[in-house]
Amino acid sequence: MAVTMDCITSNAPAQASARILIVEDDRSIATMLIDLMKEVGYAAEAVGSAIEMDRALKKRAFDLIVLDGMLPGEDGFSICRRIRFSDTTPILMLTALTKEIDRVVGLELGADDYVTKPFHSRELLARIKALLRRASYSVQVKPSLEAMTFEGWRIDPVTRELIDGDGIHVSLTTAEFDVLLVFCRNPRQVMTRQDILSRTHAGSAGPVERSIDVHVSRVRQKIEPNYKEPTFIKTVRLGGYIFTPEVAIAP
Repeated sequence: MAVTMDCITSNAPAQASARILIVEDDRSIATMLIDLMKEVGYAAEAVGSAIEMDRALKKRAFDLIVLDGMLPGEDGFSICRRIRFSDTTPILMLTALTKEIDRVVGLELGADDYVTKPFHSRELLARIKALLRRASYSVQVKPSLEAMTFEGWRIDPVTRELIDGDGIHVSLTTAEFDVLLVFCRNPRQVMTRQDILSRTHAGSAGPVERSIDVHVSRVRQKIEPNYKEPTFIKTVRLGGYIFTPEVAIAP
């Protein structure tokens, strides 16, 4: 039975700074997670449903969301997709769904990482710390928000739109858009999978190679003249990928 948890909270030291929102309907797991966050100095709050999560997000900003995949009412996957339409807060999905397809779907919907239950507390904390580091790096870097063009395509970081040579909007998931944006901002440079991962919401669930390769493959299917023989995004053996088109600031 789902349990409502509107007010499970831990108070972390002021210097900790990171505030974590836990969306988990199992009270025992939520309490354990809050205790775990408190041990390392994070402030944490737990809610048990999408409705309670929305209330919490309206009250304050969070640095990271730990999101259960199986929730009463709106499930975690739907929540993840909805958040990603307007928010870049890192999302770590924590769920009992262990199939590879569930992991891939979670990443495609915009989750930054995906951890299955049961989990090891040290691993979970390591992933949370990594996501917070990446989010901090993204804020510090502040890349250009100017629209860019390549081979007749136009990509706009502000509106998050990709438009082909015929003026047609091409739909991309959050992770796919972020991967393509990284390539456009770093054309003709070899990008390792870790390079791409550190600059995107492409997710680090499972092997890094798997999560990045999945997104690159899907981007290729949408932009390459022939995705089976890619010429825009080329694989560099033992290196990663390189984006070959010339990229220019859009007029």
